[in-house]
Amino acid sequence: MLDNKDQQLLVALQSQARMSVSELANTINLSDTPTLRRIKKLEQEHVITGYHAAINPKSLNLNVLVYAFVRLSQNSVSAAQQFEQHVEKLAHVLECSVISGSHDYLLKIISQDLESYEQFVKHQLGSLSCIANIESTVVLKQSFSKKQLPL
Repeated sequence: MLDNKDQQLLVALQSQARMSVSELANTINLSDTPTLRRIKKLEQEHVITGYHAAINPKSLNLNVLVYAFVRLSQNSVSAAQQFEQHVEKLAHVLECSVISGSHDYLLKIISQDLESYEQFVKHQLGSLSCIANIESTVVLKQSFSKKQLPL
């Protein structure tokens, strides 16, 4: 269970992961050594799973965000494994979630434009024989995207 200092540390790291240990220690009102110990403990317990740079997709000419609903042709472990292993290798697939309802998966996909997304679906995603159906929803405008978890 996380105590108050751990939660304060996580809030600080979520807003600025490049903060020095001294800055973090000052923020949570501890000295450097106990703060570093807490960080290492949170990493070992897989509460903190990594540190990432937030990159503006448009600066890399990635202008289209699509959510694709995928239905597999059969509801089997082998089809699910085949699908998951395949999409994990696709760089344009940012997220893959197993969902309930009339579809099996929800994919978050980024692409340069609609034409390149169409090529991606036809040649990379749609080439899998275990896929029965793909329904795409194009994001017209992303109002916001939160990276920080509520603590």
